[in-house]
This record gives sequence, C-alpha cells and structure tokens, in this order.
Amino acid sequence: MHKTRALRPLLSALALAALSSATFAGSADPASAPPELPTDRLIVKYRSEASSTVLARAKDAATRRGHRLELLRRGGLGTHVMRLERHLPLADMRQLAREIAATDANVEYAEPDRILQAMATPNDTQYGQQWHYYEARGGINLPAAWDLTNGSGVTVAVIDTGYRPHADLAANIVGGYDMIKDTGGSNDGNARDTDARDPGDYATYGQCGLFSPSHNSSWHGTHVAGTIAAVTNNGNGVSGIAYGAKVVPVRVLGACGGYTSDIADGIIWASGGSVSGSPANPNPARVINMSLGGSGSCDSTSQNAINSARSRGTVVVVAAGNSNANASGFSPASCSGVIAVAATNRNGGRASYSNYGAIVSVAAPGGDTASGSANGILSTLNSGTRGPGNDNYAYYQGTSMAAPHVAGVAALVLSRNPSLTPDQVASILKSTARAFPATCSQCGTGIVDAYAAVVAAGGGTTPPPTNTVAEIESNNTGSTAQLVREGYTVTGSISSSSDVDYYRVNINPGSTLGVRLTPVSTANYDVYIYNSAGTQLASSTLGTGQVDSTSVRNNGTTVATYYVRVRYVSGTTGSGGTYSLALD
Repeated sequence: MHKTRALRPLLSALALAALSSATFAGSADPASAPPELPTDRLIVKYRSEASSTVLARAKDAATRRGHRLELLRRGGLGTHVMRLERHLPLADMRQLAREIAATDANVEYAEPDRILQAMATPNDTQYGQQWHYYEARGGINLPAAWDLTNGSGVTVAVIDTGYRPHADLAANIVGGYDMIKDTGGSNDGNARDTDARDPGDYATYGQCGLFSPSHNSSWHGTHVAGTIAAVTNNGNGVSGIAYGAKVVPVRVLGACGGYTSDIADGIIWASGGSVSGSPANPNPARVINMSLGGSGSCDSTSQNAINSARSRGTVVVVAAGNSNANASGFSPASCSGVIAVAATNRNGGRASYSNYGAIVSVAAPGGDTASGSANGILSTLNSGTRGPGNDNYAYYQGTSMAAPHVAGVAALVLSRNPSLTPDQVASILKSTARAFPATCSQCGTGIVDAYAAVVAAGGGTTPPPTNTVAEIESNNTGSTAQLVREGYTVTGSISSSSDVDYYRVNINPGSTLGVRLTPVSTANYDVYIYNSAGTQLASSTLGTGQVDSTSVRNNGTTVATYYVRVRYVSGTTGSGGTYSLALD
C-alpha cells in the first residue's frame, strides 16, 4: 500500500526580526491598511468667518464636477461640514477638496469627512510576527476580512499527525479520531480510537525501512491547526485565520508516514461519511486540510474518497508539495476536485521548494526560513523531540503551511455563506486571488485574498480595498516622512514650487524597493531614495511628463528603512500638480 508523508517543514528557532533604527525617526506599523469607504461629506476650514458668498465658491466647485453641495453643520473646530447628494470614492472627494482649496484663498484646508470603522486587530502577543496575515506584499489581506467574519459555525478537519492540546489551540478542538490501523508506526501503542492526540511522529534508525534515518517529532498537525484556528484575542501567542471555527483532528500520519487506505478513511469520516468499525463523526467538516503527500499521480482510492467528501459539500484543500517540481506528479495534489496550494515567500514570489503546475489552484504564504527564521510561518507547536514536551511556537516553511491559509480562508467564506458548494468556494478563492507581486509561474491565479473572497461570498457591501493611500501632510522633511507599506501606491500632490514630499518604507532583507513616480503630463518632478542615515542611494531625474523609476536592494540581514523624496523641478503645482508614487 502506498505511504504518504507529512510535507515536512524545515525547523528553525523562534526568532524576532530585528528592525533597523531609522535616523529620520519612526517605526514600522504592522496593522493592515483598512478599506477606504466612500463618503458623501467634506470638511472645510476657513481662515476667517465664511460668508454665504464664500460658501458659494465651494458649491460652485462641486457644481463644475456635476455634484450638489450643501452646508450640513458647523464643526467643533470652526469647520464647515458639507454634504453631497451621494457617496463618492475617497479619491474623487480628495480631488474635489483640492479644487475647493485652490479656488479660495480663505480656505485653510479641505478634506473628505472619512467614514472609519472598528478594525479587528488581535491582541495576541505574537500576532506582529505573523506577517503572512497582514503584510501588503506577501500576506493574505486578513484583518479586513475579520471585520466581516471569524469563521464561526464552520468545522475544519486537519488530516495529519494529530494534535497536541496546546493552550493556544485546545479550546477550538472538537472531537477527532486516530485513523492509524498499524500499531507498528503509530507510536501510541494502539490502533484506531477516538484519541487524536499526537504522541510524536519520531522514528528510530531503520524503523521505516532498511537504513532509514532517525528523525524527531514534527508536531506537524499542531502547527497546521494553529494557522487555521489558534485561539485569538486571548492576549497570548498567535492568531488563527478562522479563529471562530472549530478543528476536528484526524490522525493518519505516524512515525513512517501514513497509508493511503487510512487517509482515505480519514477523508470519508471527517466529511461525515460512514467508515466500518468507526463511530460516526458528530462534527462533520465543511473543509478538509491535507498538508501531506507523496510522489505519483492520484490513485483511485484517494480520488474516490475525495469524491465522497465533495458529495457531502466538503471543500478539500491540499498542499502542492515541496519538491520544486510539477505537482501533477504528486498525490493528493493531482486529484480532481481539490484546491491545490503552492507556497509563496515573504516577497510574494514562489518559494524555492514549492511545487507548481497547471493543476495548482492558488498560492498562499508558505514562508522561506533560508532568508531568516522570521520569514517562515509562525504557529503553535510542542518542544518535545520525541514524546510531548511543553507548549511552544515555531517558524516552519512549506506548502504544508500554505494549505491551511487557504483552508482557513475557505472557512471564513463558508461562515459568511454556508450555502456555497465546494466548486463555488474554489471559484471564489481563485477569482478573488490578488496578482503576484513577484515571480510565481504556474502557481495558480494568485495569492489568496481573505477579504476579497469573503466579500465575493456575500460578506459585505463595501468594495475590496486597494493598495492605494493618499499623501498626508505635513511630510516635507525626513523626520516627518509618511510611513507607507511596500506594495502600495501613494496619490500625492505638489502644492508649490517649494513643496517636497518624503515617504519612508521598511524593506525586508534580500528584498528590492522599486520606486515609480508618474507626474501629470505638464509637470517635472524627480524622485530620490535615501537610507536611514540620510545618504542618497538612488535617483531618477527625467524631464516633463516622464515617468521616473529607480530601485535599491536591502542586502543586509535585518529590515531596513528607506526614505523616498519627491521634488519639484518645473511645471504644474497646486490642485493640478498631482502624481502617483508606486512603492513596490
């Protein structure tokens, strides 16, 4: 019988990425940028008391853009709150505000009356190290999705090595089953039973075949389950993607991996099907995660089990494999009806180990500890080398880590719309995935986008967030530089010939900051990049209307802070002196 193994990650010690101290001041903000909601209001502050004639100028500016503007009320700071007849995108409202300010010297400032919302940022102490959730370049856009759902009402089966009752996970574990029939490799001394706890998947020399090497326990299932549904907002440890969901652990992998027959039974049982000799699963799973695999195309037993699960409405998510090869040569990644997941690194490109190919559906963060342990995926684990030890956390890498990101997002989608079929869930995940910011050939349709997927499932009425932010004055010096995430585009303006705009960006080790400055056709603006000591590293100084682009690479071993300066040379300023600054 064919044996399947956990897709073993490379282990690394728990570590924090050291942030470089910027001479210009400031530090990285780990919070994800929330979606910008349309608004129907403007705030206008006049230098002196505004008369009806002065207010008419603001109304005229709105009329020229085809809108009706009226005074709603006076604000507590001496401002005038103005209302349009309908909501407009923030970019349009900012443009209207600029035009109002440009046509009236008495306007001290004008700006959109933005609509803000509570943001679901967890208080878990190590959430800041889970870059794979919130970073604009390599993350899955998760915080915005949490404002809509946390996965409650959905059960996810983790078919793996079992689980440890980790303090940051146990509350979200329900039921479970040990499906390993062979006591020789089970390491728990018995065959199938209702105890899915992981005794360790260690093996001694020669245990798994002639001259087979020994290995320590991986606690693989515990790490996978933590990514899906670690207890969240408990002021401790890490966060889970679908932390309102429940996990049913199904133990199928022991010291030497697991038999296809056991895994197939696990698939059927987890999805609510009947397995001879085993009690019915009281918690049927809407999502199954299998971070396991072996070489060879999909076999009939695995395919039939997957078909059985899908017939009961269960979404099956599998890891594509860690062999840097075409996933068509691996099972169960090559089975029909599954969502096969490739792995990306922190820069959003294909992880060096990840399998690829036409059968891959989407990609998700799998990490790359070769560039630093903190560039891996942090989740729940156990300190024991053979048998169980203490609860701990560790960074792993692998498509084993990528798959549970997708399984967790699938749980969020189903929590928002339980009526969706497996094919509909797969279609949503693939159609809403965001474009790769780095090379990831044959990695599916993109990096899974939690917020966009939830919205597409019926999770909200607001449009998905875009990676665009507006310039915030005053940012005329390095010490007041506006913090912008890598992967975002700034919409800014040059108000006068003396106006200078500074932005600061934190770049990971080994990553390249690319800068592209697009001015209006009637302006000539130049762009420069400096390090934290103020030394100029790169620049682009092309002529009027031309796009300036330049880049700099962080060759260090820690996060580096760079400063991007936009300088006026000639041409248009004021309300028409706009530019787009892409930081990628």
